[in-house]
Amino acid sequence: MRRNPSVSANPFKAAQASAEHWGLAAKALIDGLSPFPEGANLGFVYVSQDFADELSSIVTLLKETTPVSQWFGAAGYGVLGPQGTQRQGSAIVALVGRIEVGGVLPLEGFDPETADEFRRTHAAWLTGQNAVAGLVHGNPRDPDLVDMISGLSDIADAYLMGGLTLSCDNPVQVAHRLTSSGLSGLLLGDSVPLAVGITQGCHPIGPPHLVTEAVDNVVMGLDGRPALEVLKTEAGEVIARNLSRAAGYIHVALPIEGSDNVHDYAVRNLMGIDPKRGWIAVGDRMLSGERMMFVRRDPNAAQRDMARMLNGLKQRLNGQNPKGGLYFCCQQRGAAMFGTDGRELELIHEVLGDFPLVGFNASGEICHDRLYGYTGVLALFI
Repeated sequence: MRRNPSVSANPFKAAQASAEHWGLAAKALIDGLSPFPEGANLGFVYVSQDFADELSSIVTLLKETTPVSQWFGAAGYGVLGPQGTQRQGSAIVALVGRIEVGGVLPLEGFDPETADEFRRTHAAWLTGQNAVAGLVHGNPRDPDLVDMISGLSDIADAYLMGGLTLSCDNPVQVAHRLTSSGLSGLLLGDSVPLAVGITQGCHPIGPPHLVTEAVDNVVMGLDGRPALEVLKTEAGEVIARNLSRAAGYIHVALPIEGSDNVHDYAVRNLMGIDPKRGWIAVGDRMLSGERMMFVRRDPNAAQRDMARMLNGLKQRLNGQNPKGGLYFCCQQRGAAMFGTDGRELELIHEVLGDFPLVGFNASGEICHDRLYGYTGVLALFI
């Protein structure tokens, strides 16, 4: 049987549109996706802040006027697509594709307290897969989000990737329908192969240290010394004399235990300093016996690490071209680290070639079973 020449041969296609009214932007987006890939049955849609309140209407229109019935997505601090990165104004991006129906398990929400029920309900699908990946979106306001991420990864034996949405009162996640769940998205099985990479935006300024005294998120001792003393030693004389310079520049990183990748660490904000007691406050709960190190935001290091990630993915692809991709990028990257907001997308295409790619600017990034910050997470359909 001859294929319709007007139908895209690539199983994925991406589009981007902007307009003052959501309806006009959605119409332009649909026009950009047409003709849809043959058999397209799955879509990812991301909107900028100005369209967050219209996300439900946008998804309803996409369901009613396109051949794609399953939509997943979120509202972010900006969107990334074929026309570049757009942080200001009203914009929508979408990636649509053809995926084997049996390879997808929609996830409207996950609660660690009902993990056993989740396992029983989806036992047949989960046991039928040799490898499971998850494309997920998280609510930054949910206090149990970290447990949800680790819990879903563990219960489904899944490698998760995704980002945290815009922080607002209204639901800004889509998993078939609008949801305010702490974590939603979809799980993908063996029939949907993915390659994933993570790139850091912060660079270590010293070695990992042992937390020797901590209460909740306050670290009092590192390697038996006052925590602030260690920070001053590694941050340098300029910051040691004026600790206010550390704000937004020096952060804390938690090395991933058991990982053999020196680039694998989760960055947390340095929340406060007590110069009298020599204590520091960290944007995470800390326990004695854990390890942590200090890192700094570094544009040059971020660019080098981006090249490392992309070249590593290129080697793993072994000559294959990505069919489509999603990029979850921290809102603190962009022009601050790469000169222009769109430079990261340009680098991805320079190394990996031209392929449909969309994403959004996140308030935190998800990779494997952890929550990261100041990173970029790239998921490729191969």
